[in-house]
Amino acid sequence: MSRVGKNPVELPKGVEVTATGGSVKVKGPKGELTLALNPQVQVSVAEGKARVATASSARTARVVSGTTRALLANMVTGVTKGFERKLELVGVGYRAQAQGRKLNLTLGLSHPVAYPVPEGITVETPSQTEIIIKGIDLQKVGQVAAEIRRYRPPEPYKGKGVRFAGEQIVLKEAKKK
Repeated sequence: MSRVGKNPVELPKGVEVTATGGSVKVKGPKGELTLALNPQVQVSVAEGKARVATASSARTARVVSGTTRALLANMVTGVTKGFERKLELVGVGYRAQAQGRKLNLTLGLSHPVAYPVPEGITVETPSQTEIIIKGIDLQKVGQVAAEIRRYRPPEPYKGKGVRFAGEQIVLKEAKKK
């Protein structure tokens, strides 16, 4: 059994954590994030550390405390360093271009795809076949990356499509006569 929920979250300089009622606010140099707390969990801040405690000894309370502690640690990392996901476009004519709050994708479809970038996320395209998604909320960054990938996931025969950087695609062998 994991005991992640019992470990305190170290708070670096410049990060403020305030736990009020049923929510926790984390404020840092890159921004501010809020987390709604489960009633079975309490968060206390002292001496540069945030601790997550269970309100009861039930199994679900221990499970939720581990999840809450992990989310809190991700929030602290997000407001200090931020998160980043890289996508690669593989295929002839597959291109991406960031224009303001919109990401224009040419993915071999009958129409160009214009993806509206949500608030709190920045999208960069250093080259036509690379997309870098940055933000302070890990869940949002991952969700945006997954939504962009969903337009054209890598196909198993040639490997064409949108893939995460470093993702290994196992190619199938073509049909033989």
